[in-house]
Amino acid sequence: MANSNEVQSELKRLQEVVTRLRGPGGCPWDQDQTPRSLIPYILEEAYEVIECIEDGDVDGLKAELGDLMLHIVMQAHMAEEKGQFKLEESIRSINDKLIRRHPHVFDPDAEEGEDSGPHDPESLLAKWEQAKLAEGRRSRLDGVPRNLSALIRAQRIQEKASRVGFDWDDVAPALEKVHEEISELLEAWEKRAVEEMEDELGDVLFSIVNVARLMEIDAETALRSTVDKFKARFHALEQVFAAEGRDLEKASLEEMDQVWDRIKHKINHRPDTL
Repeated sequence: MANSNEVQSELKRLQEVVTRLRGPGGCPWDQDQTPRSLIPYILEEAYEVIECIEDGDVDGLKAELGDLMLHIVMQAHMAEEKGQFKLEESIRSINDKLIRRHPHVFDPDAEEGEDSGPHDPESLLAKWEQAKLAEGRRSRLDGVPRNLSALIRAQRIQEKASRVGFDWDDVAPALEKVHEEISELLEAWEKRAVEEMEDELGDVLFSIVNVARLMEIDAETALRSTVDKFKARFHALEQVFAAEGRDLEKASLEEMDQVWDRIKHKINHRPDTL
């Protein structure tokens, strides 16, 4: 574990740096920012953290976590400027919440006197949701941000519904549901009913996320991996056409498919590539 004094010292230093940037004689760009204007940058930094985790880039992760922490400190600083709250109040809030929602860890003696049940992960998640409801949430589905990626949001919503038993028992019926939704999408397409097509396409995507969840696959990660794979293969396609002196824009789909299949075959027989 890190030395707590060093952590406190560096956090205090970061707060001082932010105060200097926002204060008189500071940086005009930083001074102009608002909590809302920084939203795109917060999202960007969060995704850069994710990228480093997926790539196993430890040095990158160290730097990106710092960048994300800057935004946390900056948001708290702007709130303090308006007299709303201070950073320590946010930290206190999460500390209190974690302790309150983990009585099996922080107050095990109190739990022993109750019919607390098993402490397996699923049971603890159910207790976590019950604690949220006791704290004032109106629904078990609350707490999933609307601005999340739709795939992530769908999976989190489904997970929450699953914890009260509203779920498929098996992957097989979930797969059947995918086929059912695709059939309904095709019917909407045949009628050229635009609004209905959009609605049915959403149902198809939602049902596919359900399958991913039941297979214990993160839908967002799976799709992001496929997008990266497609991008790499398309880049290889461009290189092949350039090397052969052929104009990609003038090629037929059949010609591109032939090269695409060559690329896939080559890649599939090289374990060190895609």
